[in-house]
Amino acid sequence: MHRPSRPARRHTTVVLALPLTLALCSGLLVTLIAVDWRPLIDLDRRIAVTTHRWAVEDRGVTQVCRILTDWVWDPLTLRLVCAATMVWLVWRRSAWWTALWLAATCALGTVLQQTLKALVDRPRPVWPDPVDSAHYAAFPSGHAMTATVVCGLLLWLLHRSDAGRAVWRTAMTLAVISVAGVGLTRVWLGVHWPSDVVGGWVLGAFVVAVAVGVYERRWA
Repeated sequence: MHRPSRPARRHTTVVLALPLTLALCSGLLVTLIAVDWRPLIDLDRRIAVTTHRWAVEDRGVTQVCRILTDWVWDPLTLRLVCAATMVWLVWRRSAWWTALWLAATCALGTVLQQTLKALVDRPRPVWPDPVDSAHYAAFPSGHAMTATVVCGLLLWLLHRSDAGRAVWRTAMTLAVISVAGVGLTRVWLGVHWPSDVVGGWVLGAFVVAVAVGVYERRWA
């Protein structure tokens, strides 16, 4: 009887363990927020108060953050990038399954995000002198989660296409800047608590990990 090689077994373990770990981390964070765990709530408030004061004092940086979060890293912009990638996959490579997989993953990520917002129903920060505004509940950050899902999926597709080292490093740098940057802008603008952003990052990574596992199982 053929037994999987050690690298294959190790890869299978990682594929199974990573989504489980991310799911546990997400569940823990959701629970702590739902029960108003005081150390987390106090830390959120201290960071938010400090960054809001900076945002009020430095209007130039605040304006840059608004442009980045509303136009460059906006969920709609990132979804349009995904749509363009889907068109390219179908047009250049006839990769219908990959294009559908990409669309389904982005859609499921949005459904998970909106479901958690409705269930947790966490209020956003409220300031006497706001520098920006946002709608819907706070947790998780839709900007942070969407950026993580889109950048994670596109990076994985680029990795599978055997892109050159320079292209890969450039894409990785842009992805890290985008995912980290959008989270920081949401806290700076006072429309999210820090744990909302962390939740968006972790949940987004969970969605990507599950999607990659499904894709690899489909083509195993």
